[in-house]
Amino acid sequence: MGTGTGSEAPGVGDTAEQTGRTTTSNRRAVVAALMLAMALAALDATIVSTAVPQIVGDLGGFSVFSWLFSGYLLAVTVTLPVYGKLSDTFGRKPVLVVGAAIFLVGSLLCAAAWSMWALIAFRIVQGLGGGALQGTVQTLAADLYPLEQRPRIQARLSTVWAVSAVAGPAVGGLLTTYADWRWIFLVNLPIGAVALWLIVRHLHEPARERAAARPRVDWPGALAVFAAGGALLTALVQGGVAWPWLSAPSLTLLGTGAVLVAAVVLIERRAAEPIIPGWVWRRRVIAAVNLALGALGLLMVAPTVFLPTYAQSVLGLAPVAAGFVLSVWTLSWPVSAALSQHVYRRIGFRATAMLGIGLASLVLLAFPFLPYPGSAWQPTLLMLLLGAALGLFQLPLIVGVQSTVGWAERGTATGSVLFCRQTGQTVGAALFGAVANGVLAARLGGAGDLDSVTRGYDAGTAAPEPVRGAIADAVHAVYLGASCAAALAFLVLLFLAPRRFPVLTTAPDPGIEDTHTAGTGPRSR
Repeated sequence: MGTGTGSEAPGVGDTAEQTGRTTTSNRRAVVAALMLAMALAALDATIVSTAVPQIVGDLGGFSVFSWLFSGYLLAVTVTLPVYGKLSDTFGRKPVLVVGAAIFLVGSLLCAAAWSMWALIAFRIVQGLGGGALQGTVQTLAADLYPLEQRPRIQARLSTVWAVSAVAGPAVGGLLTTYADWRWIFLVNLPIGAVALWLIVRHLHEPARERAAARPRVDWPGALAVFAAGGALLTALVQGGVAWPWLSAPSLTLLGTGAVLVAAVVLIERRAAEPIIPGWVWRRRVIAAVNLALGALGLLMVAPTVFLPTYAQSVLGLAPVAAGFVLSVWTLSWPVSAALSQHVYRRIGFRATAMLGIGLASLVLLAFPFLPYPGSAWQPTLLMLLLGAALGLFQLPLIVGVQSTVGWAERGTATGSVLFCRQTGQTVGAALFGAVANGVLAARLGGAGDLDSVTRGYDAGTAAPEPVRGAIADAVHAVYLGASCAAALAFLVLLFLAPRRFPVLTTAPDPGIEDTHTAGTGPRSR
């Protein structure tokens, strides 16, 4: 098989007549289903934001409403490696179908919620399904297409994710204004039902050889991963927000998380089929991409969380205009990702990713040097350039990792890199939030955090001095930290990743008809 310890799925490389085939039209239907599933997962990460006032007015619970976001994202993050392993064990289709069903049930329960705590619980149920949607969709995209065509499908998925994530608040606002907040969850049902029907009807995975023994699922490991991730991520999300960093809740969660991480290591070492196998960190390619995408998640916090505040409080833009400043990177990112194949075919995955993250580091570093207070076109231009740089960075790494493993390991590898990216975002939110609040405290004499400082000013009106200058300095410090995160990703790829990724030249999933043919065996790119 070239690289890897897992065995290739039976049938890979066989002829279509031996395994059966899915027609090209069926593959298009499956791709449509994957795009719908990806849109649902991305929308529900942000769609609730503009509906919070109406939800709180109806259900109460203002002090805990932040868990509507945190609960969903935590559930998605900690389940990514679990679903990755399950898809390698039982196949992509059953995992995706079960995940979509859980997501839709969670959406229906959210719409019927009778209290804030009930809604939070049902959002966590949604997240348990959302983890399957995110990870399995990315894995299936690699199964459906050979290496030469993967950038095309990944660019489509990137476009859907970016547009859906940015459009989420607007869609939520429209539904809340002209209907009812419960419709932000009910709208998932018809879209998800169509995606589920397309998957059940058109996705035909090839028959796998039955193993001598039943597949063994590492349920103790899965529970330990879930518990450890939940404790640590909760500490990071709520620390400095719901309670001080050095308070009893923070220290208890961090201590519990550390003990559970040790338990995960012990359980996974003894498990026959571990949820997080050791090879995801022993192989240089996957370990380097894990760390690099973790740094990507960290640096993405700067524009997604802090740029809208900067645009409104420093530049004096209305919320819609501030959203446009952020959204322009959704235009350049997928275009750059789609074109990245022409670069990495010439210079390789590693060099292309290093080029992208190097440019991203320079773009982020340029932000603190913008004129004060400046004009809206300046950060807009930087966001356009940042999207182009990150398109060159992320997609070659994901495609590269998926191309170095066979079918039986692809779900685990994909889940690993996505888990690290999500974890990086959580760490980044906590870290950069502390940085911003520290700068504000130094400039304003301990006048509070960024949210409390900006609260009370009219939308579309810049904050008065000296608050305006303090907010600008705080966001500049965050962007400087994001530039350092990009530089860290560059160094990880430089010193840890091999110059050429050992690509397996296996054919795509044999249930898919394709005009490309390929032998098996390793090659480098």
